[in-house]
Amino acid sequence: MNQPRNFIRVYVWELPVRLTHWINAACIVVLGVTGYLIAHPPGYMTATEASFGYWFGIVRFTHFVAAYTFVVALVFRIYWAFVGNKFARWRSFVLLTPKEWKEAVRVAKIEIFQVSDETIEPLGHNAVSSFTYAVLFLLALFQVISGFGLYAAMSHGWMPGLFSWVMPLFGSEQTLRSFHYAANWLFILFTVVHVYMVFYTDYVDGHGGLSGIISGWKFMDKRETAVPVASQSVPPAK
Repeated sequence: MNQPRNFIRVYVWELPVRLTHWINAACIVVLGVTGYLIAHPPGYMTATEASFGYWFGIVRFTHFVAAYTFVVALVFRIYWAFVGNKFARWRSFVLLTPKEWKEAVRVAKIEIFQVSDETIEPLGHNAVSSFTYAVLFLLALFQVISGFGLYAAMSHGWMPGLFSWVMPLFGSEQTLRSFHYAANWLFILFTVVHVYMVFYTDYVDGHGGLSGIISGWKFMDKRETAVPVASQSVPPAK
């Protein structure tokens, strides 16, 4: 019989982490929708003059604005990975030791394959989440590089010009565009799985993972973690 759990509040996600998370989430949605429309523009008839219907230009402009916003948020998040608390730092996203990889296997058995009824009590990301976000970061870098590589051929801006080497590397614009579009579907797949796992773990574990990315606070069992009482107080402003 399970013993009653004694929860304490722990401040985990700092404000910059929460802001970049939601900014990136919004950008991914906008980029995914507009990217799909750019790849598959719908054809429709209109009674107005063609020059008045600049909808596709608006779609492309929205895509570019979201892309620049995503880059700024990504760069800031990289910076915060070196100055933030231990839950935000880059080391929490990299599995380097055999112990960390064993933990990833254990978490996968519990939360993905559900072949074990053990409990997981992570303060920050669990080992599988850490590995997944590291891969997602590399995928985001590829999208930035390939996206600006495509944009470089039609822009005179200095920033897209930095990526003019990308298209020759892939051989043709169509090849680069195909890879860029395929990566978009990987983001869509990640989003579906991520949202499901957030709701699932929030319901099963009761740690407040869903509300935590809004408030910054999570709930942990005192028996499972040595968190000082000071962690329950309001964190100092960064």
